[in-house]
Amino acid sequence: MNRPIPSADVQDVLASTSDLWEEMRGGRLFFTGGTGFFGAWLLETFVHANKALQLGAKAVVLTRNVAGFHGKLPHLVNEPCLEFVEGDVRGFAFPGGHFSHVIHGAATSAREIDPLEMVETVVDGTRRVLTFAKLRGVRKFLLISSGAVYGTQPEHLPRIPETYDGSPDPTKPSSAYGESKRIAEVLGGIYAVGGGMEVKVARCFSFSGPLLPIDAHFAFGNFLSDVLHGRPITIQGDGTSLRSYLYAGDLTAWLYTLLFKGQNGHAYNVGSEEAVSILDLAKVFCAELSFSPGFVLAKTAIADAPRHRYIPSCAKAQGLGLTQTIPLPAQIQKSFQWLNDGIAS
Repeated sequence: MNRPIPSADVQDVLASTSDLWEEMRGGRLFFTGGTGFFGAWLLETFVHANKALQLGAKAVVLTRNVAGFHGKLPHLVNEPCLEFVEGDVRGFAFPGGHFSHVIHGAATSAREIDPLEMVETVVDGTRRVLTFAKLRGVRKFLLISSGAVYGTQPEHLPRIPETYDGSPDPTKPSSAYGESKRIAEVLGGIYAVGGGMEVKVARCFSFSGPLLPIDAHFAFGNFLSDVLHGRPITIQGDGTSLRSYLYAGDLTAWLYTLLFKGQNGHAYNVGSEEAVSILDLAKVFCAELSFSPGFVLAKTAIADAPRHRYIPSCAKAQGLGLTQTIPLPAQIQKSFQWLNDGIAS
């Protein structure tokens, strides 16, 4: 939906990061992935912080389709602090001038994308953005990665720390996303030790909030769609898989904090430590939204079968003062309210 993120959420992000923005004064930020879920929140917050704090900062946003961005986020098109350039992250023409910061999030985790194209986009795109950043004198670079770099989380490990050395199975095409993100992190690490540019990595897990796709492979988004359309919530599996959810406002505050305060050459998990099964997630949806159609399970759970889990340890991020401020019930309420208001208007 082409509506702004709730202003209260954007103001909350600024309130929790207000002491970090001074280094952006007069600076110039380069965004990739600015048209996606993460990017929209990051851009809204940047625009708000720039105005509220009178930073005089600018941002250049790389997008594959400027017209498409105009249709998705029309309220940002004419913001004087934003400039949009069209190009593919794998071979874009380098914008001129000096840049102080980069947030590189361009990639796709969509399942329908060809694995070879996914690898090329992540790996070749990251290398090109790092080359650009070095050439333009960037001081701080945030690489948005994924918890997929860890591969399958062992059942005995309730939360994955950044020190866990597991990895995806490299023989499976389904590992293309996680493996390509691992290579992207290696590229970032090479530039981090070269001197002159700090490179930090955000390993992102599962999230909620306005602009989360409701027609993709995200259970939270699909449940929102089911409720919005009045049909029973459909759980594609047996409901035993464990996930955790961080609200997009918290996510945005965490990402900007990592950009400004994260340690050079370090990776940080970004997400919630509060595990919930997909079945229990559906139950919370029904309770919080008074949703009477309920839910249906596509599969029956097998007794004593291993439970798939995707839960981060966020102790390292917590060391920077980062916390989860929006509990799961409020995440559901806020996400659905935004969607429902869009239908009503």
